[in-house]
Amino acid sequence: MSEFLSRYGVLLLNGTLESLYMTLVPTLLAYVIGLPLGVLLTVTKPGGFMETPQFNAAFGWLVNIFRSIPFMILMLFLTPFTRAVMGTSIGASAANLPLTVAAAPFVARMVEQSLEEVDGGVIEAARCMGATNWQIITRVLLVESVPSLLRGLTISTITVFGYTAITGAVGAGGLGNIAFRFGYQRYQQSVMYASLALVILVVCLIQTVFGHLASKADKRNR
Repeated sequence: MSEFLSRYGVLLLNGTLESLYMTLVPTLLAYVIGLPLGVLLTVTKPGGFMETPQFNAAFGWLVNIFRSIPFMILMLFLTPFTRAVMGTSIGASAANLPLTVAAAPFVARMVEQSLEEVDGGVIEAARCMGATNWQIITRVLLVESVPSLLRGLTISTITVFGYTAITGAVGAGGLGNIAFRFGYQRYQQSVMYASLALVILVVCLIQTVFGHLASKADKRNR
């Protein structure tokens, strides 16, 4: 074990940090984009307090198109754009762009689902008290759906973390790249198993942390 750690310990540590970097940054950017998209999908749907059926249908159709594209195909399709924006299509930082584009529509749907769980009576009460649409969104919809949004954040983060394994296989770095180069190409099974163990550990850590935050934010647990 000591010989394995001395030989591959730093490599695996750097790979874990790269995977976390390629997970947290795109997830944050995806929520910057996806959160307002999810709000729009919710409030403009039929029966919403800003009902705009035609816009909702067209916008939802556009979101579904991007969400339905397999990540590998989307990443390859965006390669020229990634190279133009980032200066390269290789490396962890370059991978953040296609990861963000892939995650944003997924996040939008997760946010939409969370906001739809808010009791319509609470929204009607806010309207009767003279709240503006902006106040309903920021002080009712988003506030009331925090526990569900945090659970959605858990799923989104783990999903993006899974995407990093694909980017790693095409040169972006991270645990996926280590598992591919050493475990698959060089038949070093010990490195493959260590990479897999670290992936499981990170996923369990994400699930535990965000699950705890969602539980703390849920009024029913107070």
